Amino acid sequence: MGKGAGCVPSKKRQPAGASENSSRAAAAARAAAPAPVEEKSPSSAASQPVAAMEEIKLKIFIVFYSMYGHVESLARRMKKGVDGIDGVEGVLYRVRETLPVEVLEQMKVPPKDEEIPFISAEELVEADGVLFGFPTRYGCMAAQMKAFFDSTGQLWREQKLAGKPAGFFVSTGTQGGGQETTAWTAITQLAHHGMLFVPIGYTFGAGMFKMDDIRGGSPYGAGVFAGDGTREPSETELALAEHQGKHMALVAKRLVVA
Repeated sequence: MGKGAGCVPSKKRQPAGASENSSRAAAAARAAAPAPVEEKSPSSAASQPVAAMEEIKLKIFIVFYSMYGHVESLARRMKKGVDGIDGVEGVLYRVRETLPVEVLEQMKVPPKDEEIPFISAEELVEADGVLFGFPTRYGCMAAQMKAFFDSTGQLWREQKLAGKPAGFFVSTGTQGGGQETTAWTAITQLAHHGMLFVPIGYTFGAGMFKMDDIRGGSPYGAGVFAGDGTREPSETELALAEHQGKHMALVAKRLVVA
């Protein structure tokens, strides 16, 4: 028998007036209760982030140090890749030089493009993702880039960069000069900030397996072989940099939507 159906007479029958009073009390309770909140359909809720994404322009900062221009060439092509993804914009920044002008002149370092601004540590907070580029020094990042990371102490204390995606691209003199170690030794910087390292893996497809010419780059990120400084990046190396820009832009978009 169903509960509360009244199929079995109660042994404690209430007076006739009690039943009428209880009905009035129940009606009053229903009238005083708050109206149920109308739930939004999943389709309408899901459409809100998508609509917001169309209005927001995500920014991927491409922050680099380049002495002779090799890393800069990768950075410019990387920006092209980022800009090729709808709703995402690549922004080029330099880190400041630490060597005196006299030393740079003796090293025959070419002048820098003044249209690319220097970046301060505090500006990193504004990025939705960051690609850091630098040449190698004995298998690790150049001192100029390390000095920039060393200036991010306040951001580390406040964990302002935690959760931001980041990746690396590099330049080395030779094939054994640190195309992989220069990138993976830099991961320690991201780990302390709680940033998310985004390698390219083998997403470049067949281009990662070509053996018919010399090519920089690795699953850690794009790269270029500079040789004695006179070798320019090959089209394959530049194409890999462009791919990394696209890859980072798509990852940043997925993180925002999630």
